[in-house]
Formats: sequence, structure tokens, C-alpha cells
Amino acid sequence: MGAVRAAAGIALGAVTACAAPAVLATAALTRRGTAVVRLAELDQRRVAALLDTTPAHPDQADQAGRSGSHGNTGRSAHAGAGAGAEGAGATGAGGGVTGAGGGVEVWRARAYLWARLPVGLLGGGALVLLGAGAWTVAGALGAWLSGHAADGMRPTWPVAGYLLAAALLLLFLDLAGLAAVAELERRLVRRHLGPDELALMRRRIDELAATRSGIVEAVDAERRRIERDLHDGLQQRLIVVAMLLGRARRKDSEELYRQARHENEQALEELRQVAWRIYPASLDQLGLREALAVDAERCPVPVHLHGDLTHRPAPAIETAAYFAVREALTNAAKHARAATRIDVTIHQDAHTVRVSVRDDGNGGADPNGTGLAGLARRLGALDGHLTIDSPPGGPTHLTAELPCAS
Repeated sequence: MGAVRAAAGIALGAVTACAAPAVLATAALTRRGTAVVRLAELDQRRVAALLDTTPAHPDQADQAGRSGSHGNTGRSAHAGAGAGAEGAGATGAGGGVTGAGGGVEVWRARAYLWARLPVGLLGGGALVLLGAGAWTVAGALGAWLSGHAADGMRPTWPVAGYLLAAALLLLFLDLAGLAAVAELERRLVRRHLGPDELALMRRRIDELAATRSGIVEAVDAERRRIERDLHDGLQQRLIVVAMLLGRARRKDSEELYRQARHENEQALEELRQVAWRIYPASLDQLGLREALAVDAERCPVPVHLHGDLTHRPAPAIETAAYFAVREALTNAAKHARAATRIDVTIHQDAHTVRVSVRDDGNGGADPNGTGLAGLARRLGALDGHLTIDSPPGGPTHLTAELPCAS
């Protein structure tokens, strides 16, 4: 199917290449570049639809996810930054070519059409040769099978072997030429119609500004959460300890001393929990998988861990991956009603660290809450992105991808 689509793209490219000289000549006579821009835009869409084999990168809109609610509407959310500039500029296809209306100027569209004229004709010629070769082979086989000679040649084994070897060699050369034409088409679109370096830099600056403000908001939200934990939990227990010790000193009561000791132990446990929520020491000491194993033991829903890192990435990457999984575990335990299993998968290749969490709960996660919003901003600040797929009825699948900087 991909080969048929590529052949159709090259064939259409040959047609637009034949039409390009007339369009360019008309534009030069009328001094209007609208037709030139429209033809270039049409060609860009052709390359994007039929010849672009690179998978689309997830949407780079900064979407906030809200940790609390596996709420009312399930949907897929993508959040991230950094890769958008490279992804948009990689193919050049997909952002409109403009010059009469904004985008690529008329002179860039004109330069593109002149540059791709020989490429389009070359692709058309390669397709004609491919069709002619197929017709010749079919005609020879038809003649031999009907008992006639093909161009005066009888179907002997030496003749058949010679012709078969020649046909396979020519087929290989023709297909290699078509693949080269498709690659040249993609490169010409990137070079002439894609965002220029200044546009990419501006886009990157905008993304960095957005992720910077996002991470500041996430840090402020985390500080407020820590303050609430200390004020509402630990501080209240320490006040109770102080009151019990004061009463015990006045009354010399062993029972009051015992209660004070119990409250002190609870305060220490809450302090350890607060410290663990801020940053688990096991992550530095044992690595990502072992730190997540500790979280899995604490989770009320059974958690199954799969995979591991092939080598330890930069601490910031490992930390972001850890908190992505922990946020998903927290959400599943609190909000995924009827969840009986959570699967956590860790994968790493040469360029990416990927962690995914899937639960079999009721789904409907709402990506508009503070927890996932902060997580998305944390990932975006590291040029990563977050994907949430949680249709009503489940399952919920969260995936975090981060660049693998060792």
C-alpha cells in the first residue's frame, strides 16, 4: 500500500512538474505570484500526503492535565515542548505555503518549482520505464505461454535466465531511482517551503518561554502542597505532642507520656512521607525501577512492572520519568473506580526514555487538573511530552516520553 501511495505521489509530481513552466511563465507576464504559491502549496500537500513517511509527532500544544479527576470526559491529551520546532520543520509539509497571505514568500515558491522541475520529470520517466518494462515482460511471457516466439527468441533456459537476470537488475535500478526521487521531493519541500531558521528560532523561543512559565507555576503549586502537608498534618501533631507533654509534666501521668510518644512517632512518619513525596532517596540510590517498585508496594491496586532502563540517563530525566509514573499511580488509586490492575512499562532506546502506565479502571480521565498539569509542564521543560488516552469506560493509558540524555 505504501508503494502504491508513493507511486501515485511521484506520478502527480510529474504532472505538476509539467504544469510548472506554464504557471511560472504566466506569473512572470502578469507579475502576480498567486498561482505560483498555490501550485507550490498543492505540491507541499502532495508530498505530505503521499511521500512523507515520517510519523507525525504528537501535538505540541501545552495542554494541562488535572491529576485529580478521572472525570467526565475521556480523551487523548498531548503536552510537550521543544520537539515541536524540529517536528514542524522536519518535513515542511503541513504548515501552509504562503506568500500571498503569509508564510513562504513568492520567490521561495518560485525557486521551489524551478528546483523540482527536473526531479518531477525524472520521477515521471522512471514510472514510464517501470510500466514499459512490465508491459514487455508480460508480452514476452504471454507469447511464450501461447507457443510463439517473443522477438524471435524461443523460451530456452539460457535465454530465460538471461532475461530474468536483466529484468531483475533493471527493476532494482528503477525502484532505487523512484526511492531517490521521493527523497529528493521531501528534501526540496523542507529546503524551500519549510520554516526558515529564523522562524524555527522564534518558535523555539516561544516554546521555551511557555515551558519556563509553566515550570514556575508547577514549582509554586508544589510549594503550596508541601506547605499544606506541613501545616495541616505535621504541625498539628507537634502541637498535640507539646500539649500532652505539658499536661504529663503537671500531672506526672504515664498514660499522657505514652500518648505523647505515640503522637511523636506519627509525626515522624508523616515527616518521612512528606520528604518522600518531595523526592525519594531510593531514586538516587537504587535507580528508577527499584524506586517504582517501592511505590508499587504502597499502591492499593496491584502494580505490575515491566522493562527497565538500559543505562541511567541524566538525573533530571530519571526524576521526571519517576514522577510521571507516580502521578499516574496516585490517580489510578484515587479515581479509577473498579481498577484491579496497573501495568507500568519502562522502555529506553538510543534517543528516548518512555514510561507508560495503564490501568483497567473506568476511564474518563480529565486532563485539566493540577497534578497532570504540573507533570506536563515538568516534561515540557525537558523537551518531553505527555500523552493521556482515557475513553469513558476505560482503560486509562498514560505515556511520558523524554529525550535520553545520558
